[in-house]
Amino acid sequence: MTFTLLLDFDSTFIQVETLDAWAALTLRDKPEVIEKIKSITQQGVMGEMSFTESLQKRIQLLSARRSDLKRVIVHLKKNITPSILRNQAFFKQHRGSIYIISGGFLEFIWPVVKPFGISFKQIFANTFITDLKGSIIGFDLENPLCKSDGKVICVKSLNLTGPVYSVGDGMSDYAVKEAGLAHKFCAFTENVCRKNILKYADHIIPNFDELLRLL
Repeated sequence: MTFTLLLDFDSTFIQVETLDAWAALTLRDKPEVIEKIKSITQQGVMGEMSFTESLQKRIQLLSARRSDLKRVIVHLKKNITPSILRNQAFFKQHRGSIYIISGGFLEFIWPVVKPFGISFKQIFANTFITDLKGSIIGFDLENPLCKSDGKVICVKSLNLTGPVYSVGDGMSDYAVKEAGLAHKFCAFTENVCRKNILKYADHIIPNFDELLRLL
């Protein structure tokens, strides 16, 4: 079996959008801010707002601290997508062929995917910038993944060969295929079904088991 899987993280590897979940955990007394963050997340995923702007606005609204991270990581580990969790052996067996490429944050992603055997070198994501008091004030703007075309730039740099499958729930996952860097775009719908994305999909994947059958 020869292939390369490019997996999204939010709403694909895990069931939730990390920044939305973070807001729900830390801003319970500010429901209007939680809803605003969810709305901005949607606009970014659907391509209605530049991804950089979407990240900047959500980080500003969160007013988060690095000390929040452990609590959020515990929550994310409890929300790994069920079909991915039950196929953990597959990830370990094919770890050299699996990349996590996400507009999310490495600080969250690495602790969640590490038990699946995926190499740290095969995780590509944004990173936070904090001040001396531990407040998260932004993210690395030099990282291409903070931009709308970040996944395309990232995948291009990998110089992958053989069948490449881009798997995720958003326009940025389709963009990799559109750029000629993936042979197939698989719209992953186990956690969320974005109808405007489905028309671009070579395959609609309701769970990870279906993806294994496709492979």
